Amino acid sequence: MSRRIPKLAASIDRDLRAIRQRLREPAEAEFARGRLTGTQRGVMQALVQSGGLSLKELSRQMGLAHSTVSGVVDRLEMRGMVRRRTDAKDRRISRILPSPAVQQFLRNTLPRLELNPLVDALKRAGPRERDEIAAALERLRRLLEHNSI
Repeated sequence: MSRRIPKLAASIDRDLRAIRQRLREPAEAEFARGRLTGTQRGVMQALVQSGGLSLKELSRQMGLAHSTVSGVVDRLEMRGMVRRRTDAKDRRISRILPSPAVQQFLRNTLPRLELNPLVDALKRAGPRERDEIAAALERLRRLLEHNSI
């Protein structure tokens, strides 16, 4: 193996990390404005994706202690971001549901925030450059997928 290949791989890795960071900046800024922790974001994303979970299910999915998740849910509930509702099938269980505003943000606003920097960058590139970028990334993805088989 050429000595240049590991250096090239390290350079590509740095570039991909920097790109990922740039793409996350608008969403991270929005979460920071809402004073949300990573765990709170994870809880809300799990609730939106699932349509609601019991505290036990949510704790298991998050890989966190029941008491930790309970405290996170309590704080989110105080802020109106989640609500507890008695399960229709088993009244002993309480389901935790995301608020409509949280659902709308995570389903609609967040994906747009994450794509905006990429859309803006691609607008600044010419048609040929956009095609070259897309082709190179697709080829790299295929090479990586082949490597993992």
